[in-house]
Amino acid sequence: MSLPHAILTALLEKPSSGLELTRRFDKSIGYFWSATHQQIYRELGRLESEGYIRALPSEQPARGQKKSYEVLPAGRVELARWTSASQDPKPMRDTMLLRLRASAVVGTAGIATDLRRHLDLHQRQLAEYEEIQKRDFPPGKDAPQDRLRHLVLRAGIDLETFWTQWLTQALDEFEHLDEQ
Repeated sequence: MSLPHAILTALLEKPSSGLELTRRFDKSIGYFWSATHQQIYRELGRLESEGYIRALPSEQPARGQKKSYEVLPAGRVELARWTSASQDPKPMRDTMLLRLRASAVVGTAGIATDLRRHLDLHQRQLAEYEEIQKRDFPPGKDAPQDRLRHLVLRAGIDLETFWTQWLTQALDEFEHLDEQ
């Protein structure tokens, strides 16, 4: 149920076409909520049919021209309803943790190599988040909207910091397993 709300949020920030939304998801929202091009277009159609968004009138009609969308009052009401509703946290599901648990009973072949690969991926993501923080949130940029966006980015930084630390510990543990 969160994809429509992610789209409503993005459109309230800036009316956009489906392609522009896809690009924005790749550069911002996608860091914590991913969606494919097809999922976004499917959801745009649903949101439009439910009266939450509308296609903006184009300056000149042309076949195949991209549609830009904006949020209607009903969409803003729905997003406000959703943000104010209570939700329980979702249990974490991580394939690497399950694979590590399984390796305790079937052997550890290949796991250390993949742990190193995951560490590299998380280190790169952390560096990217830190670069975004430096670029987009300089000291003094503290409007309420900026502070909330920065809070979301800091959650990503903290999660990537956790994973890089945990993966480093896991790899250290694997080195000690080899010594026994």
